[in-house]
Amino acid sequence: MHTYVPWYNHQMTASTLMVERVQTGVRLEKRLLKVLKAFAEYRDMTLGDLLEGIVLHAFDGKAPFSEDSRRRIAELKKFYGLDLDSSASHRLKEKSSQPRSHPVKTKRKSSVRGSRR
Repeated sequence: MHTYVPWYNHQMTASTLMVERVQTGVRLEKRLLKVLKAFAEYRDMTLGDLLEGIVLHAFDGKAPFSEDSRRRIAELKKFYGLDLDSSASHRLKEKSSQPRSHPVKTKRKSSVRGSRR
């Protein structure tokens, strides 16, 4: 049995809004993404629809989830080992010093003869 928050009932029965969507390459914390994907699957919606709803609610200063949804998210966080909450916001840093998608090019010095490049 599913209890839908009205926004997350993706089978829109009222008026449907036509929009233009674009593909994006957003990087997210791995366990956070797993929880988001699992919750979207649980609600039978796409990850994009879920994220759009969360952001639109946040822009309006509204909570995006019902109590039932928050309980399910807590279960998913436990399952995927996600121990982060809102206090971690804007403090996350990747383990590697450089993002993998845009490596910094450095000049190599010619040093010892016969060294491999």
